[in-house]
Amino acid sequence: MFALFSRRYLQISQNEFWPKILLFCFILFLARLSDGIISFWAPVQIQSVLGSSVVMGLIISFQSVVGLMADIVFPKLLRGVRARGLVFWGIMMSGFTSFFLVNTIFWPFVSIFLVTMALWGIYYELISFASYQFMEGSVPPHMRSSAWGVAGIFLNLAYFLGPLIASYLLYRGYVITEASIILFLVAALILLLITEKVHDIPVKVDLTEVNPGLEIRHWLTLGKVVWPAIVISLLLGLIDSTFWTTGAVYTEKLSGENFWGGLFLPIYQFPGIVTGLIIARWGIYKGKKILSEKMLILAGLFLIALTLSGTVFWQLSMVLLSSIAVSISYPLIEGVYSDVVARMGREKKEMIGLTNSMVNISYIFAPPFTGLISSKVGEQMTFGIVGVIVVVVSVLLLFVTPKKFRLPQGEIKTWE
Repeated sequence: MFALFSRRYLQISQNEFWPKILLFCFILFLARLSDGIISFWAPVQIQSVLGSSVVMGLIISFQSVVGLMADIVFPKLLRGVRARGLVFWGIMMSGFTSFFLVNTIFWPFVSIFLVTMALWGIYYELISFASYQFMEGSVPPHMRSSAWGVAGIFLNLAYFLGPLIASYLLYRGYVITEASIILFLVAALILLLITEKVHDIPVKVDLTEVNPGLEIRHWLTLGKVVWPAIVISLLLGLIDSTFWTTGAVYTEKLSGENFWGGLFLPIYQFPGIVTGLIIARWGIYKGKKILSEKMLILAGLFLIALTLSGTVFWQLSMVLLSSIAVSISYPLIEGVYSDVVARMGREKKEMIGLTNSMVNISYIFAPPFTGLISSKVGEQMTFGIVGVIVVVVSVLLLFVTPKKFRLPQGEIKTWE
């Protein structure tokens, strides 16, 4: 492991792109660390106040309804916004999200929860658009899988530490929890502002071009070509949303039974910290789609195995193994999207919008779906059912996924 870190450090120090990538990833790490605290806090708060896993799932899914609407509008609306501006407003939206969430303690109304989810959904879209724009504009094609792998290290570290920090802070009160969230966001904002030029990718702005109907038609055109990657994203979103909704509540229950049970959700994020280094070292340039599908099959099988025993250590082991497979699959499919985005030229945000919309669709339907299953069979069996779905669909994808996506470049060039 030490040799791996040493070689990776040497490669980074000799490459002009890596300092820029690492700086950008660290700023997002601080923002996501705050979001990791919110992500643990929100479903637990909603279910404890409203008393229903199904209602909790429906409210959480509203975040993605707003996100999906943003995906339709943002590709045109944000055409001229710099990456720095996207991150700035993402940080602001995260701060507003935590403000409204803490206020549900005093005013536990569904309307306030919905406003919180709306702000949260906008936050995710801004950060996602910023990430894709940065990777496409600042990272050469042969480095994108590696760059996404390193970005995954920071992302998974943030969401590994977030629930652990949240559990510690919430035990001590909501004031210190909210103060900690704001502290991380302010640190991210300061670092973003003092490194302004690193993230600037200017493009011409024209706000009058927003046309949701046209945007959906563009998505349908692209979807006919890249649909296998879209399905992979939906499956990854299904797994992720299950852990961050049903899994967050299950973690809270297990922690009450066993100290180690509190690691159920954090351990889901942990492998990405290490596998990101491995993906970065591999530098995979071809065969990303098929390998991503194979990893999803393994992830689903381990989720099924999670239901075979009620012991905490068995469940943590299966979560760990499943997460290793997911953390390999994720940067591979992100690398595929980055390749497609780079081939689309000035219309790249249509592809980014389509990509984000698939994640949002999975988060719209998955939380209520898993919440309903959980209310019938319990949280543990819910993961097994999700595993069956993932395995069946991923096996089918292996037989139909083309080696290369052939974009309708002639039609794309006519888009305005």
